Amino acid sequence: MTTESTTEKPKTKGFALLSPRAGAAFLTPAGLLVAVFVIAPFFWVIFVSFTNRTLLGRTALNPEFIGFGNYLTLFDFDNFFQRGQFGFSLILTVQFVLFSALLGQALLGLLLAWLIQTVPPTVKRITETFVIAAWILPEVVIGFAWFAFLDRDQGTLNMLLTSVGLPPGDFLLEHPFWVIVFFNTWRGAAFSMMLFNSAFSSIPPSYFQAADVAGASSWQKFKDIALPLIRGHIVTDLILITMWTFNTFTPFLLTNGGPSYRTELISIYNYRVAFRDFEFGKGAAVGVIIMLINLAFALVYLSLGRKKRKA
Repeated sequence: MTTESTTEKPKTKGFALLSPRAGAAFLTPAGLLVAVFVIAPFFWVIFVSFTNRTLLGRTALNPEFIGFGNYLTLFDFDNFFQRGQFGFSLILTVQFVLFSALLGQALLGLLLAWLIQTVPPTVKRITETFVIAAWILPEVVIGFAWFAFLDRDQGTLNMLLTSVGLPPGDFLLEHPFWVIVFFNTWRGAAFSMMLFNSAFSSIPPSYFQAADVAGASSWQKFKDIALPLIRGHIVTDLILITMWTFNTFTPFLLTNGGPSYRTELISIYNYRVAFRDFEFGKGAAVGVIIMLINLAFALVYLSLGRKKRKA
């Protein structure tokens, strides 16, 4: 009778590089910065939104608690839809997001990303370089460049129109809303294009090669192969550009919110109320509403991401 002796390997316990106290010591400075510059202002804005605090006058030093007074003023439906009021800016921002982000940046970025898949590698790299350059340039530089391009008297666009016999126009005065829509679309389409370009590049080439053998057209390959495979990227792009477009302030450089409040997006309205009219309480209430809307976008994004991981 033979017996086999089994030797048990000693269990090796993992060890931490840092002790809990050392880890806490390293995290403390970052935690303090977050508490001072993020958490504290967050709760301060919420508190101020329930007061009549202003920059000047008696209520600057001794604000009074007015409960939901600022919110009731913002949602006063007697003048809710009038220019210069919160409701008008909110609806204008929704239209701006719809035309600029959803119908502009996403579609244009998707189209450009698909088109550069069929060009030679050299042309593709040059295009990507220009797109990235347009994306990384500071918004202030881009804003003033567009202002110079659209200027009525010395603008480049009017010079080009005049050179071909077309009448010049004062686009910032006559069509201010569509100007900021085109501006933001041109600015943001670069991000969508880079995201979709990366998504298309991750698709195995054999899928498209098999479609070529079957005689599929470019539209059929796009509709039946590419779109289903990048559905998650499309959702991510739509949610991100929606949040960015909803909170953008750059159109202020072109139109200053005018003329006659026709381009006063909700971010510009918040700036005017808080830092021009000096109504800090009312401006804080607008800020809280914007935070709630952004929170709704974030929850939608997280829920969709959770469903994607489970799938």
